[in-house]
Amino acid sequence: MNMNDLFSLQGRVALVTGGSRGIGRMIAAGFLAQGARVYISARKAAACDETARELSSIGPCVSLPADVSTVAGAQALAAAFAAREEKLDILVNNAGAAWGAPFDEFPESGWDKVVDLNLKTPFFLTQALSAQLRLAARTRPAKVINIASIDGISVNPQETYSYAASKAGLIQLTRRMALRLVKDNIVVSAIAPGAFASEMNRTARDQADEVIKHIPAGRIGRDEDMAGAAIYLASTAGDYVVGSTLVVDGGVTHAR
Repeated sequence: MNMNDLFSLQGRVALVTGGSRGIGRMIAAGFLAQGARVYISARKAAACDETARELSSIGPCVSLPADVSTVAGAQALAAAFAAREEKLDILVNNAGAAWGAPFDEFPESGWDKVVDLNLKTPFFLTQALSAQLRLAARTRPAKVINIASIDGISVNPQETYSYAASKAGLIQLTRRMALRLVKDNIVVSAIAPGAFASEMNRTARDQADEVIKHIPAGRIGRDEDMAGAAIYLASTAGDYVVGSTLVVDGGVTHAR
């Protein structure tokens, strides 16, 4: 067994939504370092284009700006990808949103925006790209990796009701999708990140010293922590991980 081949992504094509920053960018950079050709998507075209230019120093990275918060938007991204590639080896459903407000004030808009993007979009984007995934799966297992959160496993003290519900739902959706799609040689799994510094998790970014007090590992997650988890699931090493959610949180889920 060649360990380099086990974790290699050489010759594979990946699409990472929400890839212009944060966790999506960490994953895209990791895939590129392992030899994949990576497409990144984000709602803000300028940011998506700039990140693709920066990541191209590692490997071939292409910007596909898109707003995937609606089914029509997800289908448009799928069509844009299909115009460039016949097959898709790895789909990372990372685009997401969060909303926090007191229980008595929590708005419907804060529910719909978050649940649509975090839970609805991963299903319908995967569906829209199923032909490309199935074509790749003729050669080796294609991969779908949903980015969930530890807030879908244990309770965060912040009042982020729709976020917690959407991420818990995504973990269960991962199981349900996995059992169906493995029949087509498409392996679905998920990652539940803890504290990683990003625009989405400004607390981890801006108040790291305070956040670290609650992390058994004693630090914020690093780029390589997230990249390593995603590479494992995307590569041959993760072929037998079907429907499972990999928790990458420095032990927080066990401690809170």
